[in-house]
Amino acid sequence: MLQKEEIRKDDVKDTFSNFKVELWRYQGERGALIPLLQSAQETYGYIPESAIDHISEIVGIPSAEIYGVITFYSQFRLKPMGKNIIRICDGTACHVNASTAILKTITDELQIDSNETTEDGLFTLQTVACLGCCSLSPVVMINDETYGRLTPKKIQQLLKEYRNTDGNGG
Repeated sequence: MLQKEEIRKDDVKDTFSNFKVELWRYQGERGALIPLLQSAQETYGYIPESAIDHISEIVGIPSAEIYGVITFYSQFRLKPMGKNIIRICDGTACHVNASTAILKTITDELQIDSNETTEDGLFTLQTVACLGCCSLSPVVMINDETYGRLTPKKIQQLLKEYRNTDGNGG
C-alpha cells in the first residue's frame, strides 16, 4: 500500500479512473469523507471495498471508521442495487390497506427481506415511509412506475412480468 504522502495524481487516476472527482485533491482532508463516499456510490451504484480502502488512504481515516460512517447513513450502500428497485409504501393509508400482505408476498416470492437484493441481481426491495399515492393504497413503485390498489395476486403477476421482461423466465 502507498503511504498517504506517496499517493500521486497519476496513481489515483490510473486506479480509479471512473471516480467522478479527482481524488488526489482530497489527500489528507478528513472532512472530504462524505463527498468521496457520495462520489464512489454515484460512480459504482454502491461503495465497493476497494473504494473504501482507497478513500481511507486519501483522507487518512481507517477503513473500519469509514465502514461505520457508511452503515450509519442510510444513503450509502455496500452492495449493488438490483436492476429493478421495488419500493413498497408503508405509510398510514397503505398500512391500513394491507401493505404488510403485499410486503409478505414480495418477500416470499423473491426470497429477500427489505433492503436486500435477489441473488440474480434482478430486484432490490426497499420499504419507504410514503410514496404520496394514498388514494391508490396499497402502492409499490418498481423503478419509476407506480402500481396501486394491489393485492397479493396482483403483485405476484407484476413480479412475473418483470422477470419475463428481463429474460429470466417466469
